[in-house]
Amino acid sequence: MKVLVTGASGFLGGAVASALVARGDEVRTLQRRPSGVAGADDVRGDVTDAVRVRAAVEGVDAVVHLAAKVSLAGAVADFDRVNVGGTRIVLGEARAAGVRRIVHVSSPSVAHTGASLMGDPALPADPLHARGDYARTKAEGERLALAADAPGFAVVAVRPHLVWGPGDPQLVGRIVERARRRRLPLIGSGAALIDTTYIDNAVSALIAALDRAESVHGRSYVVTNGEPRPVAELLAGICLACGVPAPSWRVPAPVARTAGGVVEAVWRIRPGRDEPPMTRFLAEQLSTAHWFDQRRIRADFDWSPTVTIDEGLARLGAWARSN
Repeated sequence: MKVLVTGASGFLGGAVASALVARGDEVRTLQRRPSGVAGADDVRGDVTDAVRVRAAVEGVDAVVHLAAKVSLAGAVADFDRVNVGGTRIVLGEARAAGVRRIVHVSSPSVAHTGASLMGDPALPADPLHARGDYARTKAEGERLALAADAPGFAVVAVRPHLVWGPGDPQLVGRIVERARRRRLPLIGSGAALIDTTYIDNAVSALIAALDRAESVHGRSYVVTNGEPRPVAELLAGICLACGVPAPSWRVPAPVARTAGGVVEAVWRIRPGRDEPPMTRFLAEQLSTAHWFDQRRIRADFDWSPTVTIDEGLARLGAWARSN
């Protein structure tokens, strides 16, 4: 296929584009800076620019839409402009160009309302009750995407949960940096079960969605490794693999949520250079269970993860030692 991947300068987007090139697809990418994906045709631009999107979708068969504003804080208008407005533009220009398949990359946070999620399927995206501007706008974007599904324009939404692996600057990078500075606490008991997705498994699931879009269209799926573990164990495993101390101090969950609210208020007035150290959403994520029923995605996609959590941690450790 001829496939456009938006957001290919990101960790997951770049891995998806590289995997598509490796299997012989003709790949075009769209992002604001060079993707670094060998063998792909880079189109520089923003998904909020209809002219650049129109050029990017010309002649392609399918789109994997990953571009998004991903942050715990930031201007509300920026989240709306990229995650909602950009998605609307990509869908409209893709349909006008005759694209037949869209894989919209979403997030489990679109259905998270603050309580634990234990063995749930992909619940409907809920912008009204989503926690924070990122989750709200991703929920709105997913609803736009699925509403655009139609004969000849197959749209499927996939929500990878906490993607990590070697070279990950987001989850792994921030855990390691805060652990190195002794600023990584456990929130609550650390016993909440959380599932994650190793990068190779997230990539293969998105490609399976692309290949089967015409038979699974109009639906949302959560993808994970299917190996929920206590959050304290996951954090310790990542820290051990990367040679930094595991978190050894705790903050009660109610205290963390209150502190997160205060930090959010301060960040709105005087934003810091990096992500805020705590938000209400982050406190909830680290103190409540998040694991999902994987039976439907494995059956519908004829897919299963190939890299276990333990193997992923071993690969992360090998990468960390050589970098």
